[in-house]
Order: sequence, then C-alpha cells, then structure tokens
Amino acid sequence: MDDTSAPINALTSKALSELTTEKRNESSNDIDSKNSFEILAIINNEDKKVPPAIEKILPEIAALVDDIVAAFKKGGRLVYIGAGTSGRLGVLDASECPPTYGVSPDMVQGLIAGGRDALTKSIESAEDRREEGIEELKGIGFCADDVLVGITASGQAPYVLGALEYARNLGAVTGAISCNANSKTFDLAKHRLFVDVGPEVVTGSTRMKSGTAQKLVLNMLSTAAMIRIGKVYKNLMVDLKPVNHKLILRSIRLIREVTGCSEEQARESFEKSGKTPKTAIVMVLLKVDRQRAQELLEEAEGHISVLLKQGKA
Repeated sequence: MDDTSAPINALTSKALSELTTEKRNESSNDIDSKNSFEILAIINNEDKKVPPAIEKILPEIAALVDDIVAAFKKGGRLVYIGAGTSGRLGVLDASECPPTYGVSPDMVQGLIAGGRDALTKSIESAEDRREEGIEELKGIGFCADDVLVGITASGQAPYVLGALEYARNLGAVTGAISCNANSKTFDLAKHRLFVDVGPEVVTGSTRMKSGTAQKLVLNMLSTAAMIRIGKVYKNLMVDLKPVNHKLILRSIRLIREVTGCSEEQARESFEKSGKTPKTAIVMVLLKVDRQRAQELLEEAEGHISVLLKQGKA
C-alpha cells in the first residue's frame, strides 16, 4: 500500500528552482519599489503574454476537444482534477456547464485536492497525497469512456499525477494543462497542453499568469465541446436552464431572436415546451408540438442547424 502522505516523484530544491513557474521574472525585478500604477502596468504587460501563448497550442487543444466530444457522444464524462488554484478553476468551469448548457452535473466534473473545503481555504499539503487522487476517481466511478484533464501549473502535484496514471491505465483519454515545459503530467497524458507564459510577476505565484492561462484553456475545452454537441445555435446558448427570473427573460428573448415571433407567442411556446428554450424554438420555427420538436431534435443529435438543413417537420 502506498504511503498517502509521501509525495510521488518528490522534487528536490534544485529541480524546483529549474521549473519555468519558479523562475525570476526580470520585468518585475524591482516591482516592490514601484507606485501603484507602475505595478499594475507591469502586471498588465505580463498578462498580455497569455493569449499568444495559448494561440501557439490551438491544434493540441482542438485535438483534446475532439476526444471530449467523442466521449460525450458515447455517454462518457469530462473530469478535471487539480490542486490549489488549478483545482478551483476546474471546479468552477465544471459547475458552470449545467446552467449554461442544460447538461447533467455529472457530465463535467471538477475534483480538487483537499475536497470541497479547499475551494475556500488553502490546503496545500493535499496535493502531495497521490492515493487521494486515485480514490477520488474511484469514488465517481471513473472509467475508460471518460476523459481526465489534469491541471497543474508546475506539473508536479502527486495528487494529479496519481489520478492521471490511474486513468491512463484504465484506457481513458488523458490530457494535461501545465505552464512548465518539464511537467511530469505530460508523461501520463495523451494531450499535452504546455502554455508557455513564462515566469510570474511575483515569483512562484501561479494564480497569476498560469491561472489565467488555465482558465482560458478550460473555457475553450468546455465551450467548444458543448458547441460541437449542439448546445449552441448560431452563438446563442439555447440549452440554458431557466432557473431564475433573469434566465426566463433571456429564454423568451432567445426564442424571439431566433424565430422572429411576437413576445406573446414566445412566452406561449416557452410554457408549452416545458420551459425548454431549444424545444420552443423548434416548435415555433417548424410549427410542431412539443413531442414532435423533441423527436426532431433527437434525430438531429440536438443540433438546430442540422434539423433546419434537413427541412423536416
């Protein structure tokens, strides 16, 4: 049995100092002597380096999206796993998918070292517990049909490494997001997303550029995958869950915008659809009832654009 308190692939002090995420940033070398505006200008200039770094790996991100879509189509899930800031970002991205795209909370999940308590307070030692990452995956019934994306700025967290190794051994697709070229997660990942943002403004503070890069990549993964499986029509989130007054109003506006119908008709179709904007849109566009609209959407795998091209009614 592994000692869950002992880190796997433990870093030496020398190895840690050689990581990109731990290097000194010459641009901010004297930041402590600057005034507020000068400090902000340095931070802003460094933040500008993040989008170009992501642009360089768009093909790698796209390949991972393709595998996520394939997993979704066969009933698989997307699972993020990380520690500290990285873990929080994964949980955040996962938690926003159900209300935005009307999917089950199980479809995209985020796991963080230290559990839910780590979302609001630092539990730094949790990232060293390799077995906990594995147990988390076992706890949700992770299987070969799922996709696991490990998120770690330095790429050395045993909690993430253990989970990636477990997922890979199951035959699942694995991906890794890291801002360190020597990330150990890349040894365990099919999809290696190295976002080279360089050293942080405050040395080792990976919640800054590294965290920004991870957030952007996670947004890309979930958003692109949801678009690919029909959760968006044009650029409208037609599968949103209208769980409050604002979202009900947004749903009615969506129906009107797509169909050109009156507000009265939009409200009526919204109610008759079971308060499901996508179904209501099809009902109005094709002049069908709720059951037929749902059947047509199922045949088109959820894509309104595909259904309209088919010209079915």
